[in-house]
Amino acid sequence: QVQLVESGGGLVQPGGSLRLSCAASGSIFGTNAMGWYRQAPGKQRELVARITSGGRTNYADSVKGRFAISRDNARTTAYLQMNSLKPEDTAVYYCNADIFSQETRDYRPYWGQGTQVTVSS
Repeated sequence: QVQLVESGGGLVQPGGSLRLSCAASGSIFGTNAMGWYRQAPGKQRELVARITSGGRTNYADSVKGRFAISRDNARTTAYLQMNSLKPEDTAVYYCNADIFSQETRDYRPYWGQGTQVTVSS
């Protein structure tokens, strides 16, 4: 059974940095794009950053120049380096990945359970 597990969230002061990790596990044959989304209280979930299997990236305008997404060579772990954090970055951050698994025999989207990021002094 495929699982995505996020880690690295927490409380940080404005201007600080955090690094989120997302590890995929299970009977995985391959992964395509992996991404990070976030949802603040009372708001819809929004895309933060996404990286394709070929390494192409795209970012929300609000995080360009501050956040960087990457993935490991095995393409089963994604990272989100967040610098110059602002209070408006406070949200639950979710990992998403398109995974080809032994169970489904096709690519399907999977989500992690989310990790809280709070930016406050």
